[in-house]
Amino acid sequence: MAGTAPVEHPRFARFWNRLSQRAERLLGPERARLVDGLSGRVLEVGAGNGLSFAHYPAQVTELVAVEPEPALRAEAERRAARAAVPVRVVDATAAPLPFEDASFDAGVVSLVLCSVPDQAAALAELRRVIRPGGELRFMEHVRARNRVAAAVQEAADRTVWPRLFGGCHTARDTEAAIRAAGFEIASLERGLFPPVPITPTAPAIIGVARRP
Repeated sequence: MAGTAPVEHPRFARFWNRLSQRAERLLGPERARLVDGLSGRVLEVGAGNGLSFAHYPAQVTELVAVEPEPALRAEAERRAARAAVPVRVVDATAAPLPFEDASFDAGVVSLVLCSVPDQAAALAELRRVIRPGGELRFMEHVRARNRVAAAVQEAADRTVWPRLFGGCHTARDTEAAIRAAGFEIASLERGLFPPVPITPTAPAIIGVARRP
């Protein structure tokens, strides 16, 4: 995207390509559930290597997939060519988004709001480009409710975790940030991924929010 510094995490991209494909047995059903029932023109921010594309329903008339990391974007473009729905992969960042106001029926974020430099700005941009009444589907790592676990997350965020994992911050209160951006949460489930609390990224939420 013109005027935006490139986002390059080549080591993380190689690691994520391997890990995400191995984890698809567990993540795949959740990805499918995340996008189930979507239709019309959909924006996915932080599409990564495009593993989600296979799960979009036929009612999606166009999927615009934003991914700023070159290696991941190249993988996404390969998967876009094989997807059952029309996919356009775009080199852009979460903020600003190069799209007109209210130009999408829905937005999707999956394991990305932990890593955007400015979470509030990214969510404000999503609210801007999603039409009134449209949905934001989210599946994200979040801050733990347990104080000890949250302290571990904060320590990880202050030290090596963001540098090792493509800017990921594990202690963000993403539910609160979605509400603060002006979305109304229609449904939300909490869980652990993996299903045991062995990493700072285990606490997670999946749900639907709407732009009023």
